[in-house]
Amino acid sequence: MLWISVKRQEHLRQRQGPKVITRHGHELDRAAAGIAASALNGHNRALPALHGPFSPRRARLMTRLAALRVSHAPLPVPSMKTPRRPLGFWSTTALVVGSMIGSGTFLLPSALAQYGAASTLGWGITLCGALLLAVTFACLARRWPQTGGPYVFARNAFGELPGFVIAWSYWISMWCAIAAIAVAFTGSIGAIFPALTATPVRAASCALLALWACAAINIAGTREAGRMQLLTTVLKVVPLLLFGCIALWFVDTSHYVPFNPSGESLPAVASATVALTLWAMIGLEAATVPADSVHDAPRTVARATVVGTALAGIATILACTTVIGLLPMDVLQHSSAPMADAAAALWGPAAGTALAVVMAVSCLGALNGWILLSAQLPLAAARDHVLPAAFARINAKGAPVFGVLASSVLATVLVIANYNRSLVQLFIFSVLLSTAATLLPYVAGAAAWVLRGTGTGTRLVAAGALIYSLYAVLGVGSEALLWGAVLIVAGLPIYFWSRRQR
Repeated sequence: MLWISVKRQEHLRQRQGPKVITRHGHELDRAAAGIAASALNGHNRALPALHGPFSPRRARLMTRLAALRVSHAPLPVPSMKTPRRPLGFWSTTALVVGSMIGSGTFLLPSALAQYGAASTLGWGITLCGALLLAVTFACLARRWPQTGGPYVFARNAFGELPGFVIAWSYWISMWCAIAAIAVAFTGSIGAIFPALTATPVRAASCALLALWACAAINIAGTREAGRMQLLTTVLKVVPLLLFGCIALWFVDTSHYVPFNPSGESLPAVASATVALTLWAMIGLEAATVPADSVHDAPRTVARATVVGTALAGIATILACTTVIGLLPMDVLQHSSAPMADAAAALWGPAAGTALAVVMAVSCLGALNGWILLSAQLPLAAARDHVLPAAFARINAKGAPVFGVLASSVLATVLVIANYNRSLVQLFIFSVLLSTAATLLPYVAGAAAWVLRGTGTGTRLVAAGALIYSLYAVLGVGSEALLWGAVLIVAGLPIYFWSRRQR
């Protein structure tokens, strides 16, 4: 009977390369010899005896017979372990919290000052809506745990063109958010070193310096960006909670009177404040965007989305509502660092400086997180040939360099084009533009689960999130909605060009 020695095969394989020499002197492909050897070793009785010269025809017959035996044997378990992905639960939760707690927490008290205590209506509606959206995105992430977040959900639910519109709109919201956060960072630096922001040119320079420093960190790799996100989140959440809890005992209730100093109706105030307070909640979907870089994505992303949203929402509302009760409305409206000013009024200049440092760290963390997301989203769209292929290029560290650079350049243009505005005016404009562009992905995500989801309870939650998102659109204002629509339409030629390049 013909037999092939496994040890002899291994010895000859090392010497002969891609061919294996049988004991009868005939060449056999390595794959065929491997299959034959595996099956024949210890199973000779199961195969018919083959005598005579070992011709190529006999070799092919033997390989087929051996393959039949192998096909019924259990497959070997690979010994190589899958490398752990760079983002775990804590890093992913930090991405959510860090993306939400940024400029909004520290600058929104100035933007909401004209509405006084009535702004709590907007906060209440926004927190409920944000939690509904968080649960909805958690369900979507379990269903489609792929990099791209809202873009992936819209593409899988509605098709390629709607997916592109959502990807383009969401990407616009990201680099607008980057510009707004960079401006907020300038406000915190101005509270520490007033000379650095004394003129519009200096203020814009500080904003751009922070922006490009975070861009450089993201180019260094996703793991490095995740570590910085975790560090900055801890450094800002703990002081923020301490400030809110302690300062709450020093609130002057007279600053909450009148309840609605704006003179507008309460429904109008609620609508306007929802659009502004939603800015503090944008980022709740952050964990869904880099899903391919998250360990155990279906479970981790869902948990991080809900936990991060609840933690960031409570900390933000506590701090912002407390600040409104600490400073007079006329002082608050013109403050570029209201939380630092409130701390200085309570405990002296040193406390104000310390909180300004916390604000600067917070803005850096939010900048880092949003730049990371602004590159991951177009990366997913480019892999699907929806955006230009340049967005899919990554460096040796796994960072999508072109996406980082493109988002940073566009945010730079937005800062420079509006640098002559006051910091608060530039911040509000960037916030409303970013919010308008973000609401479309929120609407699409909620509608995707309403139409394609499973479970009556979760679909009812998604319906509530959809109603909230549509309601928030009404409060954004015509200017921001018009600019958002123009930017979305401007992206359609890119989509059709990308299709022609396939």
